Amino acid sequence: MSTEGIGKTVRDVMHEGAQCVGEHESLTAAARMMRDLGVGSLPICGDDDRLKGIITDRDIVIRCCAEGKDLDRCTAGELAQGVVWTEAGSSIEEALNQMEEHQIKRLPVLESRRLVGMISEADLAKELPDGKLAEFVHRVYAHA
Repeated sequence: MSTEGIGKTVRDVMHEGAQCVGEHESLTAAARMMRDLGVGSLPICGDDDRLKGIITDRDIVIRCCAEGKDLDRCTAGELAQGVVWTEAGSSIEEALNQMEEHQIKRLPVLESRRLVGMISEADLAKELPDGKLAEFVHRVYAHA
């Protein structure tokens, strides 16, 4: 079995410099930000610059558009999902366990209680041995 990825931390494989959408920003603004950044999710930060949750493009479609809500009036904070995150110094294995436990594919990364990046299944796919990757994908998508 390959030892690739063993000993690396979340910091080693995350995307640095994740940008937040403000909790009071409209979903129109969040969608435009996703488009401009080429991402499918954004961390939501509050006025105190702390992580309040995460919003995905799917959240916007399912929980706003499909419900007939106004994208300009509905805020990112209204759709904020529970705050699940990992520390930058955590092991890749710890991040995998959190993603599996919460059935999520993207995880905000904090250091000293501040957002420093995001880690996704694609980031992990580059680091994991094939067997571990297959196991992770099965466990996350089996309950989706």
